[in-house]
Amino acid sequence: MLLAKTLRSSTFRLALIWIIIFGAVVIALFSYVYRSTAAYLQGRSDRAIAAEQMILRKVYDDTGRRGLIAAIEGRIAGGRFESGVYLLADPSFDPLAGNLKAWPSTLKGSKGWQDFTARDWQPDAANPPMLRATFDTLPDGNHLLVGKEIDDLDEFAKKIKMALLWGIALIFILAAVATVSVTRRTVGRIEAINATSQAIMQSGLGKRIPLRGTRDEWDQLAENLNSMLQRIEALMAEVKQVSDNVAHDLRTPLTRMRGRLEKAYARQRNGDDDQSLIDDTMADLDAVLRMFSSLTRISQIEASDGTSAFRTVSLSEIASEVVELFDAAAEEKHAHLDAVVDQRVLVAGDRDLLFDAVANLVDNAIKHGREAGRVTVEVTRNGGAVISVGDDGPGIPTNERQNVFKRFYRLEHSRRTPGNGLGLSLVAAVARLHGAGIEMVDNGPGLKFRLRFPLPRAPSNQSARAQEKSRVPKCHVEGRSASLVARRIDAAQQPRSRLASRAHRDAERSRKGGVVTRDNCSSDYKRPAV
Repeated sequence: MLLAKTLRSSTFRLALIWIIIFGAVVIALFSYVYRSTAAYLQGRSDRAIAAEQMILRKVYDDTGRRGLIAAIEGRIAGGRFESGVYLLADPSFDPLAGNLKAWPSTLKGSKGWQDFTARDWQPDAANPPMLRATFDTLPDGNHLLVGKEIDDLDEFAKKIKMALLWGIALIFILAAVATVSVTRRTVGRIEAINATSQAIMQSGLGKRIPLRGTRDEWDQLAENLNSMLQRIEALMAEVKQVSDNVAHDLRTPLTRMRGRLEKAYARQRNGDDDQSLIDDTMADLDAVLRMFSSLTRISQIEASDGTSAFRTVSLSEIASEVVELFDAAAEEKHAHLDAVVDQRVLVAGDRDLLFDAVANLVDNAIKHGREAGRVTVEVTRNGGAVISVGDDGPGIPTNERQNVFKRFYRLEHSRRTPGNGLGLSLVAAVARLHGAGIEMVDNGPGLKFRLRFPLPRAPSNQSARAQEKSRVPKCHVEGRSASLVARRIDAAQQPRSRLASRAHRDAERSRKGGVVTRDNCSSDYKRPAV
């Protein structure tokens, strides 16, 4: 099964193509080596034959035919030219001198080169040896042939040819084995990934791709895919948890609204009771709408790249405004809220989002801190801009600290207290957008949230003036919560006008919503005189 998949795989086909290309190159290279070697050996032999012919031709020119015959016989007797072949023939090709008994029939013309065989050269040999010779016609009409035996050269060339052929065959065999081995290994790893994918489709995200411990690229790929599967599994679990929590948070206000409407439907109309029912129902609807608005805001922060609109802002100013905003809320729990700020701490960011993040941290510290406790907001420079919010309440268990940033996650699983578990999710989204790190450390007692920002670049004079202009608030109430506005209205004992009633109603809704944003305040409000 695996072998069949190996042979069908694209890796095998690609390797086969490259083997063919490589084989063609190797064959061409070996052919060149063979032809070059054979040509070199034949050239060396031809040069020796030509030199011998020139010597005999000079003898002929000096001493004539008798001197040439004597020279040929002397060379044959002395063996001065190894494996030399000599023949001097008259114009009718009858032998006059030499070690061949007849003129070879394959030699035609007056001069040239030729390979031939002669049985009278070595009569005892099973196969007549191969001879190579050059021949020429002398001025007196006689014919001179000079050559030598080249069987040893042919044998050498054949051995080189066989060695090259065996080398090519061995290369092809090794390449084929390597191709099948590598392809089989690749297909095996891919099959493991496919098997895991099929198991995940059939039984869920709990399966993982097996590792072989080789630390190669396949193990790295498997580790990355396993990390991705783990992340997807965690996200799916979060989605399930969010769905359960949303269903729980929606069921309570919807059940209350249905109960009120059924009660109103069954009784006679009463102006005061009807107005109270309408107010309570609107408060519950606003809490539901506020929950979806907070979800949309968090999604927009996570999906957008708003860094192009960042400006240099003062964390000290933001911290001071948040402390002023929540001073009344702290007084209701008899808590002490103070700020310890370094006035020169600047960061690059979105002022509104940073305000919302710090406000949510302070709101959580007040709500979940102990009665008559202390909440401290600190702004310092410690390798970057750092803002921290600490309380002396019960804190958060260590094993739950990473879970609190999930949407709708609450330590109180019964979900009976006001809130929806989106405040710290917004803080985490704002921190990621600004490249800030979130730390949770023990405050002994209590818990301290710490946001650590990278320091911004020093702004130019022109951009600094533009930023100073942009710091002028459009509406003071946008930087304050509706609950604080309502409390100040009550504290000043102003008449419960329509505007004051609206502020008080929105204050209660904001307090139940659980997420502090500038959208929780109505832009129609004017800052009351206190």
